[in-house]
Amino acid sequence: MSISWDDEAETGPKSTANAPGAFSGTTLMNQAAVDAAAPVASRAPSPVTASSIATAPASRIQVVQSMPAAPVSTYMSATESSAEVALRAAAASLNGTAKLDSLLGESTARVRVDEKRIINCRADLNQLVPIKYQWAWQKYLDACANHWMPQEINMSRDIELWKSNELSEDERRIVKRNMGFFSTADSLVANNIVLAAYKHITNPECRQYMLRQSFEEALHTHAYQYIIESLGLDEAEIFNMYHEVNSIHGKDAFEISLTREMLRPDFETETFKGAQTFLENLIGYYVIMEGIFFYSGFVMMLSFQRQNRLPGSGEQFQYILRDETMHMNFGIDVINQIKIENPDLWTPAVKEKSTELVRKAVELEIAYAKDTMPRGILGLNASMFEDYVQYVADRRLEKIGLAKVYNASNPFPWMSEILDLKKEKNFFETRVTEYQTGGALSWE
Repeated sequence: MSISWDDEAETGPKSTANAPGAFSGTTLMNQAAVDAAAPVASRAPSPVTASSIATAPASRIQVVQSMPAAPVSTYMSATESSAEVALRAAAASLNGTAKLDSLLGESTARVRVDEKRIINCRADLNQLVPIKYQWAWQKYLDACANHWMPQEINMSRDIELWKSNELSEDERRIVKRNMGFFSTADSLVANNIVLAAYKHITNPECRQYMLRQSFEEALHTHAYQYIIESLGLDEAEIFNMYHEVNSIHGKDAFEISLTREMLRPDFETETFKGAQTFLENLIGYYVIMEGIFFYSGFVMMLSFQRQNRLPGSGEQFQYILRDETMHMNFGIDVINQIKIENPDLWTPAVKEKSTELVRKAVELEIAYAKDTMPRGILGLNASMFEDYVQYVADRRLEKIGLAKVYNASNPFPWMSEILDLKKEKNFFETRVTEYQTGGALSWE
């Protein structure tokens, strides 16, 4: 098997032409029903819980599901208890994200491939096949083949160097600041997937990859902790940098702002505004966080490795760069597919806002690079990072069908070599970045 880790790999959908099944801006439920339920439910003799809904008679739930969206008081009869009314409202609220038959797999209808969509799909989410988006399934298989664990990597030379007097204070600052950013950044990405994005992706093969991605984000956090622990860094100092260092906090606060709206209990992608908000969230995390915010740190940490210093940390960052490149490409494919299936979403206003988000991200990343490396070191300087961040941003914009903004050149062509070049390594000390698990190898 030959796999390219170039972030320019042509893998998924690129066109935004009109396609069957365009977006419909209908809303499933009236939030007033849920809001009105609260005071009524408070008078119930016993609370209505998720378990009580799950164990309620199917006929009762089906009746509730068929109720029109309206305030609770409009369909409360004199003979109904407040608990029954609360049950109606609670079950109706489940319709805000998915039908009960989709969640429980009770639908007996066979899924047709032409029914599958990235968002707002009504087909059974528990049926993986027939697979519609082969690019999503292939990315899942590739990610599984590339499995690695931090403890497999020898950190002895890193520990020896860190304990010596051979690293300057500026070099130590670079390591600490990047550990401070990355150690919490991957947790933010994982939380956005698990708590915000996953439930609104209504395609099982995409969900399959997102589950693998969530594991990899946790694995990366594990890797940073392994480096921090190996080098004997102050864990409280490092893990609190996203609160205490402005250049790190600015990037994280930017991302959190894109998650906040999606955590509202009444958020849904079936409204036009909701679907656009979801698209902005995907751009914020897959294009910006994984495609821009990570890259200054990658250059800095891999610059040590290019000088044959901190080889264990550098190798882990190579694996992480490979994983994050695939995450980014998956997200871009999802964004482009949503645009194909819902062409009405990609309005001039959304395009302009997306470009402005990237502009703001570039400002934040340049500020982070300058703060992390205030003086030229490792053959790098602040102006080089300004060019690089702008160059990377232009590539990301083009990938989602937007015009370049900066027209900057790449001052670090060796970054592409790190992604593409197979290196000779002693397996008992380390392993090649292209290492794959045995079941994925081709012996042809």
